[in-house]
Order: sequence, then C-alpha cells, then structure tokens
Amino acid sequence: MIVYGKRIAEYVLFKHSDKIKSVYLAKEIDKKHFDALAKLNVPLMRVDSKKAQSLAKGGNHQGYLLEIDPLTPLGFSALKSMDFVLVLCGISDVGNLGSLFRSAYVLGVCGIVICGLKDFKQEGVMRTSAGAMLDMPFALITNVFDVINELKFANFGLYGTDLKGENLTQVEHKKIALFLGNEATGLPTKVLKRMDKIFTIPQKRAFDSLNVGTAGAILMDRISNGRA
Repeated sequence: MIVYGKRIAEYVLFKHSDKIKSVYLAKEIDKKHFDALAKLNVPLMRVDSKKAQSLAKGGNHQGYLLEIDPLTPLGFSALKSMDFVLVLCGISDVGNLGSLFRSAYVLGVCGIVICGLKDFKQEGVMRTSAGAMLDMPFALITNVFDVINELKFANFGLYGTDLKGENLTQVEHKKIALFLGNEATGLPTKVLKRMDKIFTIPQKRAFDSLNVGTAGAILMDRISNGRA
C-alpha cells in the first residue's frame, strides 16, 4: 500500500524503515530524509506530478510517497492476552478510525478490534492516524458477538457507551474492553445488553453528542489515567 505526506513518511522512515519496499519522490525533499531513504537499499524513483497524484489518489503527498506492505491483523489468541482492548463496532469513517488509533496508541490501549466492516481501508486509516496504526495492534472480526463471547471467556470486563449510561467513576476489572458504536446509531441494543457497565460523558451544555473519536479519547484517558 502507499502512504504519503512528509509527516507520515518521516515517521515510517525513522521508526519502521524495514517496512519500506519502494520510495517515490515528486519533488526535492529534506536532505536528511533523502540521505536516509537512499541508504535503505530499496528502489528510489523520481515521479512526475501526474504519477504522484495517481499514487496518492489525489491526496496531499508533499512530494513523499512510500510503498509498504499491508499490515497483518491479529487473531483472537493475541487479543485475549492483553489488558486493555478497544472494540469499534461499525465505525466506518476513516477520520474517526485514524483518530481512535492515534489516541489508543498514546493512551495505553493494547489492541483494537474492528467489527462490522466489510472493507477496512488501511491506507486511509494509516494516513489519518499519522502513522500510529503501525504501532497499534488490531484485529478484524466480522461478528461483534464473537468478540463479546471470547473476551468474556478471557475474563475481560465489558464496558459499553451510550447517552443514557452512567458517569465513569471506576473500573472494576483488571482486563478491560471498551466498546464504541458507530457515528450514527451508537452501540446496538443487543450489544449494550451484554455489557457489564454502560458509560456516558456528562455534558455541561445541551448538544447532540460528542464525535466518537473525541468521546473515545476521553474515555480511554479516564480508564488509563484514573481521571474518572
């Protein structure tokens, strides 16, 4: 897959250079970056603007385009050994997914489970996560109820989110799974009924709701850093 843009290219170059298969440059770039790329012993090619725009699918590449292998999702066995898992149910917007990957990495989540997506667009999420996706293990599981059953069997506390939930004051389990629903409808009722607790974020002013990326970051921070 192709990742592009100066910031993400720099992140990949200096933290995951082993993943780079090819380099495409559409303009003169920072000498430090060029020297580091030239030492990788991978194909390094100059491309014109038309080719670069095609590779970036019209995105703002800033002259930097890297080809890397697609990331390999985890299986259930790896997830069950973790202490803090984020479960995303039907969240499809790449901006929200990228934001949640980035927040999860920074706030100490061990792994992410993505449910209910037929087409998970790694390239888009990689870009919107600013590269954090490279360091955030994830699994792709179609059926959320398989996830619920497996995590429950592995002694996870299951924590859902809903506008009618309670304020998060404490987390009673050592192994935690935080479930977030999609942008339009939230978590399905059948999923909420399987949760150990359902949380909400109290609002100081009346408004529809928080963006799922923002709400997820707040709850992850409260769980990780005891800010309930």
